[in-house]
Amino acid sequence: MHVLSIPTWIIHVSSVIEWIAAIWLIWTYGELTQNKAWWGFSFAMLPALVSAMCACTWHYFDNSPALGWLVTLQASMTVLGNFTLFIAAFWIWRQSRSQQV
Repeated sequence: MHVLSIPTWIIHVSSVIEWIAAIWLIWTYGELTQNKAWWGFSFAMLPALVSAMCACTWHYFDNSPALGWLVTLQASMTVLGNFTLFIAAFWIWRQSRSQQV
């Protein structure tokens, strides 16, 4: 675990915790408003969370070459997460426009 400094570890771990909290808060907002688009948004955040967890896991094991597949998984989850978040945000935007009319 000596690869990253303590402040960097704090940032990595707090980012994962913040992402989990954001998913939960967005899910709760969807429940309160009964707006399924927000539930979809919280699900769309999961690939990005997996990506962050892959990064933390890889660093925890000192960036072991044996775990190089985690880097590929992290990159894949980042790309997938970007697409799912775009689609979910578009769904919310489209739904909000239809409610304004």
